[in-house]
Amino acid sequence: MSVRSRRAEGRALRATTPRSALGELAARPSNYDPVSRLIWLEKGRRVDLLAIRYQRMLASPLAFFRGSALLMAEDLARGASTPLHVQLSGDAHLANFGVFSSPERRLVFDLNDFDETAMGPFEWDVKRLATSVVIAADQLGLSRRLRRETALAVAREYQRSMARLATLSRLDAWYLTFDVTALSRDLRRCFRESALERADELLTRLTPVSTRRAFKRLVATTEDGPQLRSKPPHLVPVRELGEDAALLRHTLDVVLDGYPATLVSDRAALLSQFTPVDVARQVVGIGSVGRECYVVLLTGRDEHDLFVLQVKEARPSVVAIARGVDVDDAGQRLVEGQRFLQARPDPFLGWHTLEGAGGDTSFYVRQLYDHKASVDLTRLNARSLRAYARACAWALARGHARSSEAARIAGYLGSNERFAESVARYAEAYATRNLADFAALGAAAREGRVPVLS
Repeated sequence: MSVRSRRAEGRALRATTPRSALGELAARPSNYDPVSRLIWLEKGRRVDLLAIRYQRMLASPLAFFRGSALLMAEDLARGASTPLHVQLSGDAHLANFGVFSSPERRLVFDLNDFDETAMGPFEWDVKRLATSVVIAADQLGLSRRLRRETALAVAREYQRSMARLATLSRLDAWYLTFDVTALSRDLRRCFRESALERADELLTRLTPVSTRRAFKRLVATTEDGPQLRSKPPHLVPVRELGEDAALLRHTLDVVLDGYPATLVSDRAALLSQFTPVDVARQVVGIGSVGRECYVVLLTGRDEHDLFVLQVKEARPSVVAIARGVDVDDAGQRLVEGQRFLQARPDPFLGWHTLEGAGGDTSFYVRQLYDHKASVDLTRLNARSLRAYARACAWALARGHARSSEAARIAGYLGSNERFAESVARYAEAYATRNLADFAALGAAAREGRVPVLS
């Protein structure tokens, strides 16, 4: 089928799902309680870490938004959606994009969090990204006009990018990357607007993570060799966990023995040249707090040749929960989703599932500290926020285009402002709802309904 035919199919979908309908925020059932839904997510999480989770969510409306992906997924599922399904990020907010090293050791800009990845309507990711922009703009003190203009910029960039991606061959679209070493040139070439002529300004707002410096913060040199530092409750070496230490170490040994089977053979062979020497329990992020997460320190040639892996529990995606879709293996779902969406995925990304009497527990494994930089959202102004938001929209469109629906999506989006206006309207409405949910969690914390740090 030709690109023209696919575009025509996409345009025809407007009859059943008008683009204007995407701007409507569906009402919640009268008995819907956002706090109860967040408490429901506690199932299977470590109870002793829940206070940290809620404390982090209560830091700001944007922090709450980051930790409440389930609420938005359920709200999206109640509203109008297109049948144009792609591999979603599932949690495409501004803080889930960043700069990291590709396997070729080039710095690339892309999505970097895939805990919620799943198949679903393409516009769910666009709406979540645009909403995060509105919330971030509000926290930066930008006017309502500027908040709306930035949300419009997200949708417009996604729309234009998808139109261009639809013209590329399958291979060209698949291998397309956002190379940070040529950021200024690429921004001007890809976005073609004077607002991005000072792309270097965006680079100054990148917060770099030096792998060597990160290792120094994480690893201590002792008489017995390198060991992970103790920084409770955020990093607790397994050797300090008492009765749980032996069982946890055995569990991680099983995962590390089994997960190389999901790697390409040469990467598995390279991994076999490293030896695990220490393990620590880790608390990371906002939405992930309470899930089992570990750091594994390995040595290669000698004790100075360090390699660090993160082993993290995988749970069902909130997108799948909201859509009522069952996924057999959460770790496999997450890894395959990341490999599909990212232009240059981590070559050591894999998974392993443990079978148990109480049910299966799935883990995914990836490199730690191969991520090089993230944008400090608090340092952005109106112009740089828009530049960053558009870069995120470009990366999102590129990831979605890999699902082979680029031409249909481009046909559905068209070239006028209807889609952008709908996304901006939805984002503004959802930012208001997010504030109400944030306030509800604050009230629940004051009432003792959810734990917070004292």
